[in-house]
Amino acid sequence: MAAMRLPAKICGLSTPEAVEAAVRGGAGFLGFNFFPPSPRSVTPEAAARLAAPARAAGVRICAITVDADDELVDRIAAILDPDFIQLHGAEPPARGAEVTARTGAGLIRALPVGGPEDLAAAAPWTELADHLLLDARPPKGAAMTGGLGVAFDWTLTQGFRPPRPWFLAGGLDPWNIAEALEVSGAPMADVSSGVERGPGLKDPSLISAFLDAVRRARPQA
Repeated sequence: MAAMRLPAKICGLSTPEAVEAAVRGGAGFLGFNFFPPSPRSVTPEAAARLAAPARAAGVRICAITVDADDELVDRIAAILDPDFIQLHGAEPPARGAEVTARTGAGLIRALPVGGPEDLAAAAPWTELADHLLLDARPPKGAAMTGGLGVAFDWTLTQGFRPPRPWFLAGGLDPWNIAEALEVSGAPMADVSSGVERGPGLKDPSLISAFLDAVRRARPQA
């Protein structure tokens, strides 16, 4: 991560104004969504245009996918050339290895958490993925695997110590992120719906407020 950038990812960006707020606020990572059921979904071409100024500022670019096929993965790699591809579906470790081999990108593995037993699912990914991302388990029948504004019990991760820094996600916003980081012990944070004024509509002022809160909670960053 570029010097002075925060251990925080703003996910589901779709406008230049939101990207500008994230870059100006010091986000270390930006996430672009390639899952069509999501109101945050963009095309690889749009993501590449949006990502250009962030990349120039030293921000890491992440492509969020959900059980994407080879054609989509290859398009994302060719057009966006992300630093990381995030797997947010039911992909097994073997698929994660295929994606990294096809793209040359780093890997972020999102894992749903609803109880202590879910942390065991991280074991096969701890050496394969560059980062894990622990998100709230979606309600049964939900159309999306993330971005639902739902939190899980942060105390579940107090002893979670994978070999690489991991992201906390799910139900985070400018008002609870400091407590979430303290209680969970998470070294990194990921937000999407918590900085929106409506589904998929990022609010630059909320992005700035979230990053300011992360900065206060992580003054060493």
